[in-house]
Amino acid sequence: MKLRTRDPWMSGPAYAATLRGLSVNLLVGAIEPSLAFARGVLEAEVVYADPDFAVVRGYGSEWMLHADHTYDQHPLGAEIWGVTRRGGGVELRLHGCDPDRAEAAARRLGYRVLESARAKGHGMREVYLLDADGYLWVPDVMIE
Repeated sequence: MKLRTRDPWMSGPAYAATLRGLSVNLLVGAIEPSLAFARGVLEAEVVYADPDFAVVRGYGSEWMLHADHTYDQHPLGAEIWGVTRRGGGVELRLHGCDPDRAEAAARRLGYRVLESARAKGHGMREVYLLDADGYLWVPDVMIE
């Protein structure tokens, strides 16, 4: 069921034609809380948003958000109703996103910090953050 009451910024087929390689589509309880995390913590740009769908861009990547209600006719729809934690076992790494700034923003905005920013043996400084839907985001930068 769609809640959008206006025309989207481009048609679905036109947007689909722009996609290449791996794309990430996150199913979320509601679009706006996910956008608040993307803007406020990850400092990402919202390319387009309506109550059903959003496109977010940052650090050389672009990802999509679909609200759960848009999956009412999708094969995955029955699987997501009642799910309280998303993305178990998946890390959404955002290379080039300052982990210290992201952690400070997450704490200020009330998001859960699973592990504070720190240098890791693989040469990156990273932080582990959970968004409102429970997705694990890992902003990281190379250690110089």
